[in-house]
Amino acid sequence: MRLLEMSDSQFPVGNFSFSNGLETASYEHIVHDAPTLAAYVRSATLQSIYSDGIASLHAFRAADRGDYDDILRADTEVILCKMNDEARQMVLRMGKKLAELAIHIAPSEIVKRLLDDINSGTTPGTYPIVQAVVMHAAGISESDMFTSQAFGVANMILGAALRCVRVSHYETQKILYDLAPILESDYEAIRHLDYDDMRAFVPGIDIMASMHEKGQMRMFMN
Repeated sequence: MRLLEMSDSQFPVGNFSFSNGLETASYEHIVHDAPTLAAYVRSATLQSIYSDGIASLHAFRAADRGDYDDILRADTEVILCKMNDEARQMVLRMGKKLAELAIHIAPSEIVKRLLDDINSGTTPGTYPIVQAVVMHAAGISESDMFTSQAFGVANMILGAALRCVRVSHYETQKILYDLAPILESDYEAIRHLDYDDMRAFVPGIDIMASMHEKGQMRMFMN
């Protein structure tokens, strides 16, 4: 239930407010049907897995062994991988909201310390790292935490797609369903990687997000 709760699209951290560049991709007719949407979702999940995913696994393990300094390092590594302002705004806003929420639903000393450091500006407080710490405190496993993060990225984009791309609920759910076995192999591919292996080079998505900052589309936050 805890994994389902924290992965639910209704979990109040604000992920429904962002489209991860999809709004611009739709406006520019780059994403216009189910196949192009599936390709966009896959690119976005890969970008997240090889940056946020690697760092959050390190943060989860650091929480397990009580290494708070490594949690802070993981947090810094995540923000350094965010190439556009919209991505930075998204992970910082959602990270702080999750930390504030966790104090009420899954309080722990490490979550309280992290929130204090976010509020003081000691650490950025990125969403993937706060997720790792909160889910560890809630007793969720490392692999389930990884799955929840990847699911969240895909579900955010697919939810946005229903509002700005000509696709049906059937098509978006098929994309999500087909992603599951791929994510299992993704976890195996990155679980032993280190900070130096992190990469976020998916320029198409970063360009879309950068254009969205000054674009005319206003369904999603920019």
